[in-house]
Amino acid sequence: MATTGSARIFIGAALAVTFAFSGGCASTSVSRVDAATTTDLSGRWNDTDSRLVAEGMIKEALSQPWLSTFTNATKKPPVVVVGTVVNRSTEHINVQAFISDLERELTNSGKVTFVAGKGQREEIREERREQAANALESTQKPPGKEIGADYLLRGSIISILDEAEGTKAIFYQVDLEMVDISSNVKSWFGQKKIKKVVERKRVIF
Repeated sequence: MATTGSARIFIGAALAVTFAFSGGCASTSVSRVDAATTTDLSGRWNDTDSRLVAEGMIKEALSQPWLSTFTNATKKPPVVVVGTVVNRSTEHINVQAFISDLERELTNSGKVTFVAGKGQREEIREERREQAANALESTQKPPGKEIGADYLLRGSIISILDEAEGTKAIFYQVDLEMVDISSNVKSWFGQKKIKKVVERKRVIF
């Protein structure tokens, strides 16, 4: 049976109202969860990856021979500074958050003396200059008292993406190395790999 013009108009209006109503009913739900809870919505590098990789790699680094060799020779813990971690992956990664995780693990380990990085040192030196100009002489902190680092921790993050027909595999590789600043010797090299498979399911109406 043929559909009249008025019937087509009525059906079109009804569909428009239906779509408008369904769109108007959409809502956003926000739930507060523990910060340590694993949440992996997109498959991309996230806070859980950053935390777990930092914890695992620093634990491994501090269990290797370079640490005991240094402490036995000098009778003191090594002084470590975190340098550059380069993002060579295919996505944006908050490298500073990962560096902060590394710094936390080093500091809390109690096995090394951890000193501020390059950018942080500049801020502290500026504070000393301000003190020299404005603070009571008895409270000023003089220059030339910094502790030099024995080792520099540096590294990189790379990723490889493979995708086909709604399924993608993301591979991450994190490389870290502990470099003896006095000799440029790489005293420790660590590597962590993560592989995620993300499947996009089709919704059929």
